[in-house]
Amino acid sequence: MIPLLGAGVILGLSAGFSPGPLLALVIAQSIRYGTREGIKVSIAPLVTDAPIIAISVFLVSCFADIHGVLGLISIAGGLFIFYLAWETLSAKHPSTDIAEGQVQSLGRGIAVNTLSPHPYLFWITVGSPMIIRAYREDPTHAILFLLSFYICLIGAKVLVSYLIGRTKRIFTGKVYRFIMVFLGLALFGFAVVLVRDGLALLKMFTKFP
Repeated sequence: MIPLLGAGVILGLSAGFSPGPLLALVIAQSIRYGTREGIKVSIAPLVTDAPIIAISVFLVSCFADIHGVLGLISIAGGLFIFYLAWETLSAKHPSTDIAEGQVQSLGRGIAVNTLSPHPYLFWITVGSPMIIRAYREDPTHAILFLLSFYICLIGAKVLVSYLIGRTKRIFTGKVYRFIMVFLGLALFGFAVVLVRDGLALLKMFTKFP
C-alpha cells in the first residue's frame, strides 16, 4: 500500500506543478481575477476525470489477464512517464498568455482539461493499471491511490494559485526549478519501474503463450 500511496503523491504533485494548459490557466486567472478564480480552475479535474478513468479502467481490465497486452501497456506507460519526466526537468517558467474574456474560471478549466491529451494518455497507460493492481490487492488500496493522487494534484494547483495571490514572483527563481527537478527525477524513477515490469510481463507471455 505504501508504494501505491507514494506513486499517487509523486504523480499527483508532478501533474499539479508541471507546466501545461491547465496550470497556465490557473496562473492567468489568479493574476487577473484573484486566488478564488485560480482555485476554481484547479478543481476542474474533479469534474472531467471521472468518465476518463471509468472508460480507461474498463478498457485496460478487458486485457487484465493477458500478460503480453499488459506488458505493452506498462511499457507505453513507462515511455509516457519518461516524456513527462523530460518535460518536467526541462520546464521553464510557465506561460500565462491566455486570451482575454469573461471569467468563467471553472468552465474554462473544464474545457482545457477535457481537450488536453495528457489525462487520457495518463489514465490509459499509467493510472488504470495501477488502479487495477491496487484493487486486486484490496479495494481500499485503489481508493487510497486515487485520493492521494487527487489531493496532491488539486492541492498543488491550489497552492500555486494561493502563492500567486501573495506574490506573483514565487515561480521565477530557484524555488520553481528545485520543485521541477525533484519531480522530474522522481518521474524518471517511476518510468524505469514501469518499463521493467512491462518487460517482465512480456517475458512471461513469451514463455507461456
